Amino acid sequence: MGFLLVIGVSLNASNDKLYEIVSEYRENGLESIKSTLEKSLLDREYWESVVAKKDTKFGYYESVKYIFIASKKNASLQLFEVDSNKLSQLSKANAIFGENQGDKKIQGDLATPIGVYDLNKRLSGLDQYYGPLAFSTSYPNLYDRLNNKTGYGIWIHGLPLNGDRSEKSTRGCIVVENNILEQYDKTINFKDSILITSIDNLAEVPKSAIVDILQSLFIWRDAWINNDLDLYLSFYDDSFTRFDRMKIDAFKDYKRRIFGKEERKTIEFSEINIAPYPNMENQNMFRITFFEDYKADGGYKFKGIKELYVLLKNNKMSIIVER
Repeated sequence: MGFLLVIGVSLNASNDKLYEIVSEYRENGLESIKSTLEKSLLDREYWESVVAKKDTKFGYYESVKYIFIASKKNASLQLFEVDSNKLSQLSKANAIFGENQGDKKIQGDLATPIGVYDLNKRLSGLDQYYGPLAFSTSYPNLYDRLNNKTGYGIWIHGLPLNGDRSEKSTRGCIVVENNILEQYDKTINFKDSILITSIDNLAEVPKSAIVDILQSLFIWRDAWINNDLDLYLSFYDDSFTRFDRMKIDAFKDYKRRIFGKEERKTIEFSEINIAPYPNMENQNMFRITFFEDYKADGGYKFKGIKELYVLLKNNKMSIIVER
């Protein structure tokens, strides 16, 4: 998919660039073109061309189709559809949030969490208190767990079916009118939907930030493929924690041993999604997910979802959490 995308952009490039690519193909064959196109993935100009055509004000999405954006201060829940290069608002509804207006930290603190969450289940047959159905979220996510946040059962659900409307806040869930919830159910597939929650309105993301992250992501990948340890590690923040709580110094030692084997490897990224990550520290933070296909000569293989939480510093991603 990425290979074809690069070809498409290259064909729209200058005649000189196209001449170089075609000449390389004639002289050295298809594999040499792939090498040339791979280099384009490291080029800022390529990613600027990709991002220029997309509405990226709330992130960059290749496989996410629906985005819920919740503002606690404005008591609102918006639903957007990602359709090719467009971002279309499908609805904006009044919503009820947790009594505590801050971020969720511990179980029972009555706060709706701030961050980025997947919808992981559609729930029905619930107690009438939750309305006709509910969508459960992935709180606590990896970043939350590594920051020792606790609690569970954060849902988007409806109002009591018995007509009781006395509660003006929740224990942390997001609540909307039942007819709106039922419309969501008819519209979305929860499996390709995410929820972004913030205190205030979600700030729009500059296109340049998305370009910075995409270029960084593929330079990091190229350093990984080519066993360039110093360049690879330059994308990790001093505060980095791996999914298993390994800290940066131990991680560097581990990677020195792995890279020291000088294994040849192929690493492919697809289905890249980059979501702005609201946080109480107002850091320029993002959650990146993508499908990774990894094969090394030593026999290790991995196919699955990779998850990164990154800060954007000096036009470069700095990884703080990885799985």
